[in-house]
Amino acid sequence: MPTKTSRRAAVAASSPDTAPAAPRVKRDRTHYLYIAVIVAVALGIAVGLIWPDAGVELKPLGTGFVNLIKMMISPIIFCTIVLGIGSVRKAAKVGAVGGIALGYFLVMSLVALAIGLVVGNVLHPGDGLHITNAIKATGHEQVSPDALPPVDFVLSIIPLTFVSAFTEGQVLQTLLVALLAGFALQAMGSVGQPVLRGIEHIQRLVFRILSMVMWAAPIGAFGAIAAVVGSAGLDALKSLAVLMLGFYVTCFLFVFIVLGTLLRVVAGLNVFTLFKYLAREFLLILSTSSSESALPRLIAKMEHLGISKPVVGITVPTGYSFNLDGTMIYMTMASLYIADALGTPMSIGEQIPLLLFLLLASKGAAGVSGAGLATLAGGLQSHKPALVDGVGLIVGIDRFMSEARALTNFAGNAVATVLIGTWTKEIDKGRVRQVLAGELPFDETTLLDENEGAAAELPEPREDGEKELAKA
Repeated sequence: MPTKTSRRAAVAASSPDTAPAAPRVKRDRTHYLYIAVIVAVALGIAVGLIWPDAGVELKPLGTGFVNLIKMMISPIIFCTIVLGIGSVRKAAKVGAVGGIALGYFLVMSLVALAIGLVVGNVLHPGDGLHITNAIKATGHEQVSPDALPPVDFVLSIIPLTFVSAFTEGQVLQTLLVALLAGFALQAMGSVGQPVLRGIEHIQRLVFRILSMVMWAAPIGAFGAIAAVVGSAGLDALKSLAVLMLGFYVTCFLFVFIVLGTLLRVVAGLNVFTLFKYLAREFLLILSTSSSESALPRLIAKMEHLGISKPVVGITVPTGYSFNLDGTMIYMTMASLYIADALGTPMSIGEQIPLLLFLLLASKGAAGVSGAGLATLAGGLQSHKPALVDGVGLIVGIDRFMSEARALTNFAGNAVATVLIGTWTKEIDKGRVRQVLAGELPFDETTLLDENEGAAAELPEPREDGEKELAKA
């Protein structure tokens, strides 16, 4: 015969009001991954200094990891843009975002060029150097045939087929196809909702694959750093320390004074707080010398921050081709350095036309591997061929300067996304404060805000052009 206690327990167990046990929260172990990256970078530096030949042989490890990340860029951009545009009724809203973004990118590129111009004319780091025939030959080898003139560059944005935009890894081609698909689904209205839901599921799959790929980051960082240190060595660093130091200082001033002031005035945010939120992305870029390695995570983190999908989807991919602030500073200072080293310093009247030409040339080499050096060599070859002889002077330290280039480019695009979200009123300021305060942590496992279950319902298109921001 059951006791009173057992009957009471049975009733409690069968009661519909009994609260179910809270689901077990998964521990976030991704911080171990980034500790491992730091350790791998230190080991890579040690290997590069002690066994330089072995360090150079490890380069494929870094190249392979960056290629894994690049593999994910096209599908992530496609899903993000299609979902963002497809949930907005008025196409004019998207056009406004793109127009503001391109205008801002042009202005900031000119500002970056101006700052590099001032610092380069103050330092004159190339004075007293001597050019050998070997250095001249090395400089001419850097002229890339992949850099396109402006007209051909615009035509290259159109892919050969709809699918080739994904297979060839061209960011701007993917951007074009995604814009067309997004506007088409937008025009279809409710009929296009099932397609949008399908793309949302694909986005979840792609981000989960990316989170798996990230666990290879320590291996990639070790190989990349060991190869750079092993190939350059200390001698190259000593001879060009003034140029490197001047470039680093210029990038620092641009990011924390120019961009930091803009961020404070326009969005009311502290640049250090924003960069703390993006600390893991900065570490990833530092270890791979490639800002592209952090592009997918920047998209995910900016959406999590509270900026709408259309703004993030258009600003970030476009910025990676048109908002290259670090590359602008690099080309300015490197051009002045080479001119001084060749004993043919340029007057201000000669410097400005050259730099404006390099500003345009950089857009044609946006997708070229090692774009900074290739763009510089190609631009000088077209506008001032005599200076190509001196490009070989900076080949030895280009990979070290590419660290600052990539970090500056990434910082510029992160700040641009916040600013454009603020100007277009497509930002949830309350959520921004919560995220930056650590109250809504970013899900490092899925890189998305939704739970593990079914994908959240997409908002129906609304006439006012606004969209619902992702809920925490």
